[in-house]
Amino acid sequence: MSGHARLQHSDGPWFRAAGGAEALHTHLAPARAELEKSHEGLLAGESAGHFAVLRELAAVRESWVRRVGTAQGECGSLAGKLRAVAREQSATDQAVRESFGPRTDVPAQPSPVPHLAPSPPASGPTPPSALYFLGGSDT
Repeated sequence: MSGHARLQHSDGPWFRAAGGAEALHTHLAPARAELEKSHEGLLAGESAGHFAVLRELAAVRESWVRRVGTAQGECGSLAGKLRAVAREQSATDQAVRESFGPRTDVPAQPSPVPHLAPSPPASGPTPPSALYFLGGSDT
């Protein structure tokens, strides 16, 4: 894998996740109505208040209705947020790509390594060494 492929962004996973969140939102939509329908008649009338089990059942049903509503809201909100992330990442990728300017494919040339480069041929007298300037001898 080349170096730039690891940094490449794809919208696909973000949009698939958004679709999954929307699907959950859609599947949760009828759950509230089903909860209400399944408890019809059970909690009706004054007799429901006399049985502790029916009071508990009503509390559990209300709790689940709230939870389903919260989950449905979260899934609906999450789908939009996931799509926004994909758009923002694409825009950032494009801005970074453009910030480098136009690319020209110039083959890389090895740069000479100073300590391995051959010495130029000597022409004329050899300059004094650092020892000479410090009061030492060049001989």
